[in-house]
Amino acid sequence: MSGHSKWSNIKRRKGKQDEIKGKIFTQISKEIFVAVRQGGPDPEGNFRLKLCIQKARANNMPVDNINRSIQKAAGNTNNVAYDEVLYEGYGPAGVAILCEILTDNRNRVASEVRYIFSRNGGNLGETGCVAWMFERKGRMTVDMEGKDEDELMMLALDAGAEDITVEDGEAEIITTSEDLEAVKNAVEAAGIEIAEAEITMLAKNTIEITDEAQAEQLLNLIAKLEDNDDIQAVYSNADISDELIEKLS
Repeated sequence: MSGHSKWSNIKRRKGKQDEIKGKIFTQISKEIFVAVRQGGPDPEGNFRLKLCIQKARANNMPVDNINRSIQKAAGNTNNVAYDEVLYEGYGPAGVAILCEILTDNRNRVASEVRYIFSRNGGNLGETGCVAWMFERKGRMTVDMEGKDEDELMMLALDAGAEDITVEDGEAEIITTSEDLEAVKNAVEAAGIEIAEAEITMLAKNTIEITDEAQAEQLLNLIAKLEDNDDIQAVYSNADISDELIEKLS
């Protein structure tokens, strides 16, 4: 499995940091809410919540904000409910795009997502049109400074990891979604800190985009989708070089 990190690079494009931070905090709060409603407020017995809390800390979300989100979900006196929805479509050059959504208003978000696609060189598709091109996987990253690559590789593979790549001082560990918790626990038990851990969608095959105009249009489409408050994550099978991403950032 190759090219996982390309999508991470696209997601990490430069932007207005304050706006990005506010958006991330809102996303994480909603993820925490859903995790608590599904599995309870104790992260030790709720792996999805544990991942949310780790994500919150990695993004410097204040502890008070995290606790308030958990307490709000546990009480939920206002009967708030979020639907988890997956929207699928195509971007420039036929690139497949998946949008993971948490919303309290399906009609509103459907209209907004359709508009974003249509105004930015894409089109919203029918359910199932591109989902088959992706696999749900567990993904972790480790800062490799001062760490032995072979030792980490053996440890992770023995615990059930499917693949490990090391690039630019960072290791990316891929697992099945079911094995993420076990591999994460094994790595942390060995005293190795996990920088990031998540359940994500990885493309089975990628489409290389070398045309600058297509790449810019695609990145603009992705950025517009990510700006929507109901969209938690956007995935694509695009493969854009780091150099081109940097040029367009």
